[in-house]
Amino acid sequence: MTAAPRELPITGYLDRFSRRPGDSFSVQVSVPSGARYRARLLRVISGDPNPAGPGIRFEDLSGTFDAEFPGRHQPIQLGSCAVIPSGPRRGPGPVTWTVLAWAGALPKAPAALLSEAQGGRRVTLALGPQGAVARLAQDGAVREVATGVPVAARGWYRLWLSLDAEAGCLWLGQVPVNPASGGTAVLREGLQGFLPVSGGGEFLLGAEREGGVLARHFTGKLEDPAIVAGTRETWPRPLENPAQPLALWDFAEKIASQTVIDTGPQACHGRLLNVPTRAVVGARWSGEEMCWRHAPRDYAAIHFHADDLGDCGWQSDFLFRIPEGLKSGAYALRLTCAGGEDFLPFYVLPPRGEKPRAKVAFLASTFTYQAYANHSRGNADAAYRARVAAWGAYPHNPDDFPIYGRSTYNRHPDNTGIAFSSRLRPMLTMRPGFLTFNDARGSGLRHYPADTHLLAWLEAQGIDFDVVTDEDLHDEGVGLVAPYNVVLTGSHPEYHTAQTLDALGAFTATGGKMVYLGGNGFYWRIACVPELPGMIELRRAEGGIRAWAAEPGEYYHQLDGAYGGLWRRNRRPPQALAGVGFSAQGLFEGTYYRRIEAGLTPEFAWVFEGITEEKIGDYGLSGGGAAGFELDRADAALGSPPGTVVLARSVEPPSSFITVPEELLSHLATVSGEPPEALKRGELAYFETPGGGAVFAVGSITFCGSLWRDDGFDGPVSRLLLNVLRRFMG
Repeated sequence: MTAAPRELPITGYLDRFSRRPGDSFSVQVSVPSGARYRARLLRVISGDPNPAGPGIRFEDLSGTFDAEFPGRHQPIQLGSCAVIPSGPRRGPGPVTWTVLAWAGALPKAPAALLSEAQGGRRVTLALGPQGAVARLAQDGAVREVATGVPVAARGWYRLWLSLDAEAGCLWLGQVPVNPASGGTAVLREGLQGFLPVSGGGEFLLGAEREGGVLARHFTGKLEDPAIVAGTRETWPRPLENPAQPLALWDFAEKIASQTVIDTGPQACHGRLLNVPTRAVVGARWSGEEMCWRHAPRDYAAIHFHADDLGDCGWQSDFLFRIPEGLKSGAYALRLTCAGGEDFLPFYVLPPRGEKPRAKVAFLASTFTYQAYANHSRGNADAAYRARVAAWGAYPHNPDDFPIYGRSTYNRHPDNTGIAFSSRLRPMLTMRPGFLTFNDARGSGLRHYPADTHLLAWLEAQGIDFDVVTDEDLHDEGVGLVAPYNVVLTGSHPEYHTAQTLDALGAFTATGGKMVYLGGNGFYWRIACVPELPGMIELRRAEGGIRAWAAEPGEYYHQLDGAYGGLWRRNRRPPQALAGVGFSAQGLFEGTYYRRIEAGLTPEFAWVFEGITEEKIGDYGLSGGGAAGFELDRADAALGSPPGTVVLARSVEPPSSFITVPEELLSHLATVSGEPPEALKRGELAYFETPGGGAVFAVGSITFCGSLWRDDGFDGPVSRLLLNVLRRFMG
């Protein structure tokens, strides 16, 4: 028996990352033990548990919200499928179920392709290690028959199952679309008293229901599932669909949706669960078109996965109303029960319709937090766990909890990349105190907790700030940030939509000042649509540092039909917005900056006022240096605006650093014409826009970790940012 998946003692999620005073969050909580739990409000000041840093710091706001609730276990159903609530009705006589199927990796046990149930009977056409499988269930008894001939991985096959109760016979068959793949087989056996279902019951694609639970999920592509009257003993032309089917689900219809369309006479339409991947090449893909919108019949397949998770679907435990007057900032609900605790972070925006009291807005990189959500790195070894325990860091790691879904940096069981990420689930990596790395020279923080270095610095400097998020900027546009003098990014604003880039570009073009405080920012294009709230889609198309590569022909998003991949490949390189763009990457370690000619001139003395050190940032809580891990540089050919000035440059890149692949034409030649080694640099850059705006960029992910030095927010990095921010605040 398979062991139950491991779950946290208590966890949950909110319906959004951010809301405004007077609005309410829906809070979904699961307590497997069923014990009562307590929820309290905290303001998050610092999320770094390193005892050599600012530490974990909260403001206890339990006086504002502190409540107890009965606990309950809310299960998670991993795995995608299509559900047809009522399949086609039919009269007596033989019937055939058929589908085109493709498996990137052969299932270790039979996985359901098509399954139809009625009363106590169920018919399932499956695929297993020994080819096509028929599974017949009746009154608790299950009979399973296989062709005994394996199919080839990554090959398209026509599979079918025919039942003729009157003749007392079944036919089970498989034939490859490409004869070179092999694996043709047809099996004929007796039915031995089985009474086939007569239609009208639930019909599933990619899974079957057993004991009320969806099971045996298929990981692979399905195309043209159909039900037809009569039997098929052979299928000489596998791409040919049966004439006059009782039902034929055409996945080329409504590719951007979560609906499956039946083109048969009874219109037995259905819905998708857990967001399988559409806009994928099918059995008929010719290679003549790369965009599914131009040739939808070439993309008439859906790629189901046993580990897909679109929405936990938990019921709301309570509503948390943000009190009027609660200032904008980073907050969390602390959940505690007898077995443990967890934190549900969120942001409070300023009140709608009021002029902001702050001049500075921090743009939280929630799209990036979501893209990395539950990234299982496989690095939670004994040394990592010892540090977590010693520091009292967040104790849970995604390596141990696949039940909450993986990130877009992980892969499905068939080794294809995960293209979707939902925020409607527990996100263990988005927690105060979560350690990504066992950092020998620092804290090892990334994303949400790493960005609290900046928030804690603002707090220590007494600088008022509001918080907005990527998702808010996508929804509301430039009007969200227009009232502010300055927008500050976090350490890694990597994932963006056209709407967020447009808004930031409009902000600086009309007099706004932006401080880009990270590296490898504005890099990947994502899609999100109102019809699928809480979900982002990513296609890792040609080029870039990639955790996986999208399959040829699958570079266009399913949700919005746009070409995916790097913004650079979409002719919107990061340099055009921020002045600098991704150039080099290494291990999580850093070095420092040194001023170059322009940074030594009187014109830019204001940037370095009070800084006497030659080395800027040769210390820090992120990799031990301000210029590290991922570095950005200016390049006029890639869009750095006219007048962009490089004031300082990183030096002595660690030996682990490489030039990013999109810069390389060969092992010797680069796009810019510089030697590959010369591109291993991060740059402090500045430019002004014709509309009176300006951008200051630091070109490094680890910069904000160096705002802290020794025992406080002091040192040249802190001083430099304070100089820039004061200037930009006016």
